[in-house]
Amino acid sequence: MLPGLLERAGMSERGSITAFYTVLVEGDGTGDPIAEESRGILDGHVVLSRAIAARSHFPAIDVLQSRSRVMDAVVSRTHRKAASFFRELLSRHAETEFLINVGEYKQGGDPLTDRAVESIDELREFLRQSEDEISGFEETVAWMSRLTA
Repeated sequence: MLPGLLERAGMSERGSITAFYTVLVEGDGTGDPIAEESRGILDGHVVLSRAIAARSHFPAIDVLQSRSRVMDAVVSRTHRKAASFFRELLSRHAETEFLINVGEYKQGGDPLTDRAVESIDELREFLRQSEDEISGFEETVAWMSRLTA
């Protein structure tokens, strides 16, 4: 039943339907059958995080859990590379965060991890946006490209 509902959106010879679906889950949503099936069917999903919101970081989008299956078809190669490296830096920092918090992280062991640790504040600032702040597409892509150069 769920695939039939979700897959109605899109283009056909009779017209097109654009849809934004919302799936509210308890906790982190992993293991929830509706959320998991929706992720498998839809072209993309944006995951909001209570932990990110608790840091007064808005919008509270968990970039590492969010996906777009159509991004490669709609952005330039340069944009795609910058976004991929941006995600890689966020991921590397997330993997190392426990060591950082307990004082066990030692700089110099891995250049990519070092860069992630050094740039995490700038990466997080890039992901924040106040309600009254306006950021254009080209300006945003240029900023991300500078952060990942």
